Amino acid sequence: MGDQDAGRCLQRCGEGTVHLCDQVHSRLDPSQGEQSVGISGILVEDAEEGVGAAVAKCGVARDQLFLTTKVWISNGGYEKAKASIEESLRKLKSDYIDLMLIHQPFNDYYGTYRAMEEAYREGKLRAIGVSNFYPDRLVDLCQFVEITPAVNQVGTHPFLQQGAAHEIMKKYGVQHESWGPFAEGKKGMFSNPVIQEIGGKYGKSAAQTILRFLIQSDVVVIPKSTHQARMAENFDVFDFSLSEADMEAIRGLDEGTSAFLSHQDPATVEFLTSLH
Repeated sequence: MGDQDAGRCLQRCGEGTVHLCDQVHSRLDPSQGEQSVGISGILVEDAEEGVGAAVAKCGVARDQLFLTTKVWISNGGYEKAKASIEESLRKLKSDYIDLMLIHQPFNDYYGTYRAMEEAYREGKLRAIGVSNFYPDRLVDLCQFVEITPAVNQVGTHPFLQQGAAHEIMKKYGVQHESWGPFAEGKKGMFSNPVIQEIGGKYGKSAAQTILRFLIQSDVVVIPKSTHQARMAENFDVFDFSLSEADMEAIRGLDEGTSAFLSHQDPATVEFLTSLH
């Protein structure tokens, strides 16, 4: 099986644009004074056109941006996935995409992955991977594809640290990436006393402490925010390191259950596969 250099392909911290189409324009507006290095455009939320328009206007060199997008369930299978990849390239106004993921482990994801492998060899995709693949699905895919996924993007945060899944990803050389590193603030994430106390020691916010914890756990993070100041804050996590004692304290917060949904719940699968 071929391998991709996930470390080369990914920055440690990017930004999510799900539900944030309008904010993408302001984030990449040169008049705002700063541009993001990592932009994740999510197809299911129809952010690709917004990202593409912003990239075209921003004046930032294409090689200074990292664009990620996904193939949705309804575009599963070789032929539909090929068309979906071309549509993403058109909407993003780019002749290549830095990272393309399969959004969910449903429908004909083997056919989808073959289309992605082909586009990868053609240079249209710089890296390919998957999202929401539980360990059993990931192992199954890795055993039978020609190019090992560079990335598996799964819900990961202090209350759901995905330790067992992380070890499987390491075994197969797949980079663990987190969507929802803040769990959208559910379960009192930002007011958790352990996280707040640890952050206070370093003069950092709860959000910065969470991101630093995940980065030190070898997890790539894609936080989402609509506010310029918080976006900048989310990138300001590379000037400190958590001690091992602090890392262990946050590890102790792991509850092992999702704050959102389970991809192994039949009702969830019925819901997701009904979306178009």
